[in-house]
Amino acid sequence: MKNTPVPPRWAQRLFRWLHPEETREEVGGDLDELYDYWYTRSGRMQATLRYVLNVFSVLPPFVRRRRRTEQYSGTSNFSMIMVSNYFKVARRNLAKNKLYSFINITGLASGMAVAMLIGLWLYDELSFNRSFQNHARIAQVMQTQNLGGNILTDKSLPAPTGKELRLSYNGNFKYIVSSTSEESHILSFKKLNFNKPGRFMEPGITEMLSLDMVSGSRAGLSDPASVLLSESAAATLFGGGNALNEVIKIDNELAVKVTGVYRDLPHNSTFANTAFIAPWELFITRVPYGKKNQDQWNNNFTEVFVQLGDRADITTVSSVIAPVRANKLKGTDAAVKPAVFLHPMDQWHLYSNWKDGFNTGGRIQYVWLFGIVGAFVLMLACINFMNLSTARSEKRAREVGVRKAVGSLRGQLVGQFFSESFLVVFIAFVIAIALAQLVMPYFNNMADKKIAILWANPVFWALALGFCLFTGLLAGSYPAFYLSSFKAVNVLKGTFRAGRLAYIPRQVLVVVQFTVSVTLIIGTVMVFRQIHYTKDRPIGYDRTGLVMIDMPTLDINNHFEPFRNELLETGAIVDVTKTTTPLTEKRNNETGFTWRGKDVNRDQPFVTFGVTEEFGKTVGWKVKQGRDFSRQYSTDKLSVILNEEAVRFMGLENPIGETVKWGDQPLLVVGVVEGMVMESPYEPVQHAIYYIAPWPARVVTMRLRPGMSAPDALGKVEKVFRKYAPAVPFDYRFLDQEYDAKFRAEERIGKLAGFFTVLAVFISCLGLFGLASFVAAQRTREIGVRKVLGASVWSVWTLLSRDFALLVVVAMIIASPVAYYILTSWLQKYEYHTGLPWSVFVWTGVGALLITLLTVSFQSLKAALMDPVKSLRTD
Repeated sequence: MKNTPVPPRWAQRLFRWLHPEETREEVGGDLDELYDYWYTRSGRMQATLRYVLNVFSVLPPFVRRRRRTEQYSGTSNFSMIMVSNYFKVARRNLAKNKLYSFINITGLASGMAVAMLIGLWLYDELSFNRSFQNHARIAQVMQTQNLGGNILTDKSLPAPTGKELRLSYNGNFKYIVSSTSEESHILSFKKLNFNKPGRFMEPGITEMLSLDMVSGSRAGLSDPASVLLSESAAATLFGGGNALNEVIKIDNELAVKVTGVYRDLPHNSTFANTAFIAPWELFITRVPYGKKNQDQWNNNFTEVFVQLGDRADITTVSSVIAPVRANKLKGTDAAVKPAVFLHPMDQWHLYSNWKDGFNTGGRIQYVWLFGIVGAFVLMLACINFMNLSTARSEKRAREVGVRKAVGSLRGQLVGQFFSESFLVVFIAFVIAIALAQLVMPYFNNMADKKIAILWANPVFWALALGFCLFTGLLAGSYPAFYLSSFKAVNVLKGTFRAGRLAYIPRQVLVVVQFTVSVTLIIGTVMVFRQIHYTKDRPIGYDRTGLVMIDMPTLDINNHFEPFRNELLETGAIVDVTKTTTPLTEKRNNETGFTWRGKDVNRDQPFVTFGVTEEFGKTVGWKVKQGRDFSRQYSTDKLSVILNEEAVRFMGLENPIGETVKWGDQPLLVVGVVEGMVMESPYEPVQHAIYYIAPWPARVVTMRLRPGMSAPDALGKVEKVFRKYAPAVPFDYRFLDQEYDAKFRAEERIGKLAGFFTVLAVFISCLGLFGLASFVAAQRTREIGVRKVLGASVWSVWTLLSRDFALLVVVAMIIASPVAYYILTSWLQKYEYHTGLPWSVFVWTGVGALLITLLTVSFQSLKAALMDPVKSLRTD
């Protein structure tokens, strides 16, 4: 009998050591037979070499030596291999279902971009004034006054307030700074003249605001003939040259030396536009108005800023300094019962509204509003993801069943679905950053901001990471736990059906989406309705064609008559006047008026407005009683005209011919005019007194001739203007544009609300489109059967659209009372406001319904027009 050749023992040991026990016998027999064949044909050496090579070739992948079963550790749902597999499967699912992936990613990216923009806007608002090192210790001195039973809060104070605080209460403060309000002044250097906003302030302001000096020092303001310039103002005046120690002029009158240049203050600060700071001492010694009123306690025109001492408490100090002005007033002036208090710097921007002596908020309401809007818009995007994921549950039910049948645990399925959620969120976040960066210039222009993505800020990225994790968990939680709960037996038997209750969460979420969207639409409509209502309010004069020019120098004041005559000769204007303040502002509130029958216990400041005789003809005010000022009456220099509000306040039944005393000076009432809106168009007109100004005025106002083009008329005006004021920039302002600027804040809020509302509606419609496409696909065979049985396109469209339309109607029913409550409260903040008509709700509902039908109609008509043969072929 022939001996069968066998492999060497060392080769057999190698095979037994490397190969798993479970298949060792079967594979070993095959290799022995092959060894016999190779031995017969090629000899022992060749057979041994091939045997060894094949021992390695039949090893299981990645295994050198198989461990015993008991040596394997427990399976982890979140090992690196498992996590990698999760994301690999997630990527394939996204690529396989392109439409749903596009809707999910686009919706989430839009929502996250909106949330990101709102978050940056909120950061800018909440950090307002906080760039100053001492912001927590800085405050503005304000006062309340009892004006005829009404408590008025104002930041304007008498000029000696700062000096009195320093004399009597200095121990509570580190710095006390008196300041003029920020006004435009002419800065001149050689032949260059520019209008720049600035203030006259005491030297302590440089340390209080911790000015970052580019050149010079903070101590430079201690020189009474000095000035500090902002970096941008210095660049405008001197180009790239050195500004230090150069002499410039303020208003062509005050020669001052540049002793320092400070870096421009942040855009989100109260002093962002302050182009120069001149010494307060210069104002009260060289400027006639400041010199005259520096010791007057009954004229409010000064602002006072303080920095508290290190151990001082703002509440305690407020109560201590409360009587500082009241102690200085006597007689009827004391009837206003002024009380001084401190308003912290951190609250200047967001808490600037006052009523009856109490702070009623301000822009903080918009911070809350947009914060809520941002949260809701992000929620709408997450709802889309949850809705589409659960809607596709029946399609993925078989996948879940198979996974469970082959041993997948529920935790592994949850990990799989969360990985899909996080992958979508990550892709959406990258797109959201790109979208936010893309629309940032438009957003900044609309919001009047200079915000930017905080690329180098670790807090931003930490928040972004937390934001993504939270969004991923929020958006993926319901699909993950819902889909992973399916029973494998039911799914694989084909007996699994989602049931009617499975549709309820999706319907509820759609209702929530459109409730939010409809509420935002109604709110946006009402914001613009309030703006237009107030714009159409009678303002007491005709602002069409009126042009104002600031006149801080005396050039035109000293030659007003020839200036006026030459302008009239050009034929470019109807008439021209000069006034102490712009027509759209009220800068002077004066007390000390008495009249027959006045209640001595009731005193209230009047808005005082110095004019020339041509004022009425120029602005086109409406005389209700008596007459206008006129050059034909020399006595008009000691006459006044009251507005209707002043007449009512004074209780004068027949005001014409009455005498009003201003201090000791008797003034004759010659006319009554309709109240003119000067400041906030949302507030009632205040009682005002118009008089012929005996001192220089700061504003020239003229009416351009109708029928002549504005450029032609202004060209002729400029020639005359240059003749009499060659050193003053010809910077004119149209009064209708100045008046429209009073609505800028509300219009900005309206535009932002409209922008976010459009995106919210877009996201909602995107989700609705996805659901409609899913429903149409789910009911393809049903639609095919119906068409075979004679159903029309209209009936199929109605079938698919009816449920969505019903959900929007429910959302409208919920949103209407919510919007009504919110908007009623908002409108009550305005003294002059529009109503809340039912038509706004009706038309918004109709619009929402039309948007819904248009959104779902594409998929509905596509399904209705499909060939039933193709629909039924898949069955």
